[in-house]
Amino acid sequence: MSKQVQMDETECWNRWINDRDPYAGDLLVQKYIPLVTYHVQRISSGLPSNVSRDDIQSLGLQGLFDALTKFDTGRDLKFETYASFRIRGTIIDGLRKEDWLPRTSRDKAKKLKIEVAKLEQVLMRHAEPEEVAVHMGITLDEVFQIMHEHYFSNVLSIDEKMNDDEEDGVNSFVIKDENTTSPEQELVKTELIGDLVNKIKELNKNEQLVLNLFYTEELTLTQIGGILSLSTSRISQIHSKALFKLKEWLSPEILDGGIL
Repeated sequence: MSKQVQMDETECWNRWINDRDPYAGDLLVQKYIPLVTYHVQRISSGLPSNVSRDDIQSLGLQGLFDALTKFDTGRDLKFETYASFRIRGTIIDGLRKEDWLPRTSRDKAKKLKIEVAKLEQVLMRHAEPEEVAVHMGITLDEVFQIMHEHYFSNVLSIDEKMNDDEEDGVNSFVIKDENTTSPEQELVKTELIGDLVNKIKELNKNEQLVLNLFYTEELTLTQIGGILSLSTSRISQIHSKALFKLKEWLSPEILDGGIL
């Protein structure tokens, strides 16, 4: 089937756009399912175990179909780019509506924050995740999972809706800026980003590499594991530990401003 998609892709688009041919639409869906899988893997890496991967996949497929329905082939824009915004936006909207983070997880995150503050008052320095685990009587993986879920919750809370049915085309995935940023604010933001860059340099080599591959190269944790010859769970642990360190090191202004 994939071979036929490659041979007849232009015809598939023509039949789908002009006639909404169901067979042509099915071929296009099959071609771009890997794009859905990619975004599902990236987003799921920060979700708790109670969230079904199948549910995330279903949301992603809804986003793909939405993209196929609204895509304008006459515009100078790759479908993969347009579909990525639609897929990710639909997944995030679905998660936001379902309130995917249980109350118990929120309570754990709040307790963790309090206990870390207590521990650091005793240590008179930033606490290592291993020290936090011992202090709280939980496993290191539990510390990472709590921090990871809390981090992703913050991402959902600041992520702009990119799947607005009232808008089409470019406007559907352009973040609106209602207020003009002052030069002073831009300067402060630049300085804060500089602090973030400097702190990333203080991470160990593997932590820096994982963050770069995940956030810059946009690889999945599984793909990163293949590159570094490590298990996906180990990559997830490295990723979580790096985020833990950055959250401990960075000023509240960076976190509150949504930079991290």
